Amino acid sequence: MDSFKNLFFDFSRNFGQSLPKSRTKGLFTLFLTLVLAIIFFSPLSNKSPAVTSKNLVSHLHPGSNYISSLSSIVPSEPHFISQPPRTCTDAVTFSAVNKSNETSRMHESVATHENIISSCDIFDGNWILDDSEPLYRPGSCPFIDDAFNCFKNGRPDSDYLRLRWKPHGCEIPRFDGLKMLKMLSGKRLVFVGDSLNRNMWESLVCALRGSLGNTSNVYEVSGRREFRTEGFYSFKFQDFNLSVDFIKSPFLVQEWKLTTKAGMRRETLRLDMIQASSTKYHDADIIIFNTGHWWTHHKTSKGNNYFQEGNRVYNTLGVTDAFTKALKTWARWVDSNINSSQTTVFFRGYSASHFKGGQWNSGGSCEGETVPITNDTYLSPHPWMMTILESVISEMKTPVFLLNITKMTDYRKDGHPSIFSQPETIRRPGMIQDCSHWCLPGIPDSWNELLYVSLLASRNKFS
Repeated sequence: MDSFKNLFFDFSRNFGQSLPKSRTKGLFTLFLTLVLAIIFFSPLSNKSPAVTSKNLVSHLHPGSNYISSLSSIVPSEPHFISQPPRTCTDAVTFSAVNKSNETSRMHESVATHENIISSCDIFDGNWILDDSEPLYRPGSCPFIDDAFNCFKNGRPDSDYLRLRWKPHGCEIPRFDGLKMLKMLSGKRLVFVGDSLNRNMWESLVCALRGSLGNTSNVYEVSGRREFRTEGFYSFKFQDFNLSVDFIKSPFLVQEWKLTTKAGMRRETLRLDMIQASSTKYHDADIIIFNTGHWWTHHKTSKGNNYFQEGNRVYNTLGVTDAFTKALKTWARWVDSNINSSQTTVFFRGYSASHFKGGQWNSGGSCEGETVPITNDTYLSPHPWMMTILESVISEMKTPVFLLNITKMTDYRKDGHPSIFSQPETIRRPGMIQDCSHWCLPGIPDSWNELLYVSLLASRNKFS
């Protein structure tokens, strides 16, 4: 190879000297030089490693003992791309002319999103003005709880619907409900957690439904009666054989009733038992867990004679210790019962509240908030629950994708129902305001947009 290189450069160096002597000889030398250049610079001689989607996004699909947050994990080794990717919107546009073309283009979109997410924290960004329509028009979705339906309850302003999440350093695609329905055809997606996950679940049902021209084949499998008695609610998108469910489990572990020696019934929280409803969703294709807000309530935050392991009821146990024990119980259950080759597990992070002047039950309010926080110095510290969650997930053998929406929600003090969780006819001075949940349409729609991007970027069963 060295002698070959020397020969090439000798020809190059002597070419300028030989050209004046003879036009024919010069042209021959030029031709020979070009041939040698083509051979020398041929890709066949390039011994650099091949670039694959696998090494571009290896952090999206971890092995054991790895937290996959899609947000805070940065690859330890540099990743290379053969050319700069286009915007995500361009990348995920595919034709429905025929199934083979659609499949090919879907694989292209997956690879492109893998590239983008491998170098971009989609949860680190800011809210920007966006005059495009919401994912579904206010008042158009009949499945939104009245407590989240700010439009129905008379909220007069609408600027909170004109903001869209923009990550630093990359573009994310606009949520496309029809593409997501096709991607999830034949599957079951389950939200498990508290009413903040119900907020997100209703948002997704409405966003997917809003993408359809004919909504007659979107219906409740189990309705409000089943939810009241069993904590289970299911919607079916019949044309796609897709089920989108919500299962109430505010702590993820089991709420319990203990009979004392005096014959009294006492409520406890079994930190060592996953909630019994887990039998209803362990084999789902996608599970999105959450917990957090109920751990701030008086009974749990005080921790007096409430937390139980086995037959032991703790006289007092700090809420951070109890939360850690509960999450470890959940993690053990996931590692023992979830087949990660068939089921993809997400955990949605803590959603920020914005009570001022008191807590939810002591006069706290967010009434009149119509613009988001724009100065990061006014954001809350990183929640202790998120620190514990990140630590627990990092020790699991099952890949768990963390939807780290905490910071993006902290900006949005303007997005809560506040007094518009109830219709004007029953509002009263001093009423409890809702500064924890979110208006729909609203902020949870952006969570689902990031879920959509995460599924597009996944190399799992969604292409």
